Amino acid sequence: MILRDMQAKSLQWAASPGLRVGLETPPSSSSWSQLAVVNLHGGASVNSLKARGLFVVKAMEVEGSKTASLNGHAGSSDKNGNLLSLVGNSTNIKWHECSLNKTDRQKLLKQKGCVIWITGLSGSGKSTVACALGGSLYRRGKLSYVLDGDNVRHGLNRDLSFKAEDRAENIRRIGEVAKLFSDAGVICIASLISPYRKDRDACRAMLPAGDFIEVFMDVPLQVCEARDPKGLYKLARAGKIKGFTGIDDPYEPPLNCEIVLTHKGGACPSPCEMAEEVVSYLEDQGFLQA
Repeated sequence: MILRDMQAKSLQWAASPGLRVGLETPPSSSSWSQLAVVNLHGGASVNSLKARGLFVVKAMEVEGSKTASLNGHAGSSDKNGNLLSLVGNSTNIKWHECSLNKTDRQKLLKQKGCVIWITGLSGSGKSTVACALGGSLYRRGKLSYVLDGDNVRHGLNRDLSFKAEDRAENIRRIGEVAKLFSDAGVICIASLISPYRKDRDACRAMLPAGDFIEVFMDVPLQVCEARDPKGLYKLARAGKIKGFTGIDDPYEPPLNCEIVLTHKGGACPSPCEMAEEVVSYLEDQGFLQA
């Protein structure tokens, strides 16, 4: 196939079993002249693929061969005739399936892997609740791991700043790591401001339906600023930090999150009480058993 970049906004998805890929075509088109071609090996969903910033392309079948060119990179078929993937800047790659899968790992752990995504303003208590939740699950014999936004920036994301594009990449990377934990059967608790809906929704789209549990720390700005555990609000008010969420950069609250932990009537439940709300949800949804 020969591929080149196109615009994607008005396209819809259809299946092409012969090519074993996903194809996009304009609803009004009667031909397949404009296609998006993406290998679907590895069980990835259309939503998860779209969330990774896939390329929409113009494709043409060439009898007897399948080759591709995208952003200067070449793709091809393997020796069995299977189309190799073009994902971002990675070319000529193929998902390798293992006989041991997520279901097997969940049976071993006696739980179901998922991602609990805790979002809210700085100072809302995300990290504290995440750790309390991890402790509560541990006492129940359940395996979890906390991906704290600041902690991840000490290593994996140390190359990223707090500019808009770097914040988006920070969230994308954490989303991908969280997805791996979930696939391992672990209950992954991601705790980070993640101020923009589109970035959180992109992480949701990486996972099977129901496996992404968005938890909103609904704590007013004035309460968070009064707490100011890191002294960041004071620095932002003094103009020493630019683009600080809640001060001179927006926070977009979730519209349809699974759980809202609320600061009620001037009093805030304890971190352990908030964690138990999340545990109750996990129990009700069957995540604490295989």
